Amino acid sequence: MGQALCVCSRGTVSLGGVRYLLLHRLAEGGFSYVDLVEGMRDGRFYALKRILCHDKEDRQAALHEVEMHGLFDHPNILRLVAHCMVEKGAKHEAWLLLPYVKGGTLWSEVQALREKGTFMPEQRILLILHGICCGLQAMHSKGYAHRDLKPTNVLLDENDQPVLMDLGSMNQARIEVNSSREAMAVQDWAAQRCTISYRAPELFTVPSQCVIDERTDIWSLGCVLYCMMFGEGPYDAIFQKGDSVALAVQNPIAIPSTTRYSAALQRLLSSMMTLNPQERPSISDILHQLEGLQPAPAGQDTTQI
Repeated sequence: MGQALCVCSRGTVSLGGVRYLLLHRLAEGGFSYVDLVEGMRDGRFYALKRILCHDKEDRQAALHEVEMHGLFDHPNILRLVAHCMVEKGAKHEAWLLLPYVKGGTLWSEVQALREKGTFMPEQRILLILHGICCGLQAMHSKGYAHRDLKPTNVLLDENDQPVLMDLGSMNQARIEVNSSREAMAVQDWAAQRCTISYRAPELFTVPSQCVIDERTDIWSLGCVLYCMMFGEGPYDAIFQKGDSVALAVQNPIAIPSTTRYSAALQRLLSSMMTLNPQERPSISDILHQLEGLQPAPAGQDTTQI
């Protein structure tokens, strides 16, 4: 898998013959952690993601994530700089070197605004949403779906441009289900790979005869938009209270009454969060609607709070 890596000395690693200085931990999850590193040759900062692989299946999952990164060269999808597999005794670690995006995650930005008692202005929401949609369109146009879109998987650069990351759950957009056994396999996979409070309704109880497609991402996109508008995802509080998200998503969503945002933006949100995936707009439809909502061209300075 990729280039050779070695630990050169305390605090440095070498990947593909290039040395990097380990700085500090950026994030930590159940089976992975991310360190900030500095290239000793170019002086640039990178994020080094280490995925713990306990068995062959874990290693294949890590290889899949690398493969997904290799499919795209798009400004709204995080690119992979280098990668390798490191042996750790009987176990392995997959190391993915990624660009460091200084702005942090969309979730951290939403949290910071909420702590100040304020909300994201509509023009800023539209700018960020447009970039997320461009990234999704690139994925969908190649026949893939992200499957785990959420605010913690969206990075914001210094120009407020979003960058989609964590491609480990990405797979073929169109999944044909022809038996109860296949339905249960998809349902079990979704339970493991798709964050519960951003998971589309059709992935909770998969029919024995159906087609799952990229419109699972449209539901998740609606949840992300809702989070930008109201400070948390529509099902975050339900999950935190220990109530059933699976039951909650089977009912039409109640969007809080607000005069803070335009009726057009609220209608767009409602259309994304339609229970029947066949009635949800495509990513191209959403981008077309955004053109009518957003007079400012992408990349223009955003409204400051």
